[in-house]
Amino acid sequence: MKIAIMGAGAVGCYYGAMLARAGHAVTLITRPQHVRAIEERGLVFETRAFTETLSAEATTEAVGVTAADAVLFCVKSGDTEQAGRDMARHLDAEATVLCLQNGVDNAERLQAVLGRPVLATAVYVASEMAGPGHVRHHGRGELVIGPGPSSATIADAFGQAGIKTEISDNVVGALWTKLIVNCAYNALSAIPQLPYGRMIAVDGVRACMADIVAECLAVARGSGIRVDDNVLDVVMGLAAGMPDQSSSTAQDLARGKTTEIDHLNGYVVRTGAALGIATPANRLLTAIVKLMEESART
Repeated sequence: MKIAIMGAGAVGCYYGAMLARAGHAVTLITRPQHVRAIEERGLVFETRAFTETLSAEATTEAVGVTAADAVLFCVKSGDTEQAGRDMARHLDAEATVLCLQNGVDNAERLQAVLGRPVLATAVYVASEMAGPGHVRHHGRGELVIGPGPSSATIADAFGQAGIKTEISDNVVGALWTKLIVNCAYNALSAIPQLPYGRMIAVDGVRACMADIVAECLAVARGSGIRVDDNVLDVVMGLAAGMPDQSSSTAQDLARGKTTEIDHLNGYVVRTGAALGIATPANRLLTAIVKLMEESART
């Protein structure tokens, strides 16, 4: 398959690397520093088991999606509409677009811009950009995608590339589960700049996380979303499998970048307000992260 990764950062480069290793033709649409490094030496793919340098096309322009069989849309949530408009005219009529972004409403927003179906996709991977054109994998890597005409083909191809891919008729529930995990970890770990393992070991943190999860669950159920009853166990168990992981929010704050907090805890706060559900723990985290963003701009 020919596969384009729109917004290839840590998540997009991981999946691009896995697909390139399996022999697919991969084009990474990414930032200039990554394009230069990939053009000079290839994409460096570092895991706990091996480090390889892979061949991949790279560009800063949305024209890179041209003739792709599948497009993995991985831009920051705040850039959804603009990136969608940029790539719309270059998309092949038969291309499958998968939305791999954080948050729960991006696939709908992207679909509205493109005027065509988009496969909502829940992503479970821990990765980071260790340098220009260098992706480092810390753990997991599975996907949950919604049903569609090409879902089985995508799942089979990705599975053969070592990417466990499940097709679910409740992908919205999977996205909410991922949102709840992100709400519990991202901001709370970003504020002190601690990895998950050290953060969760601090006295009182687990109780705070339980409060955050309870608010998220109340909002999800108030929205008619079906979320597994064991989501709190899922949240509390994550740190053991990824003790050294730094959240995307922590990485953004450390680099002085705008975070996705409005599409994580902030989304829960706004939705809760519309439903008449109080979300004080999520509101506080959202406000603190926004204060830190403002501080970084001064």
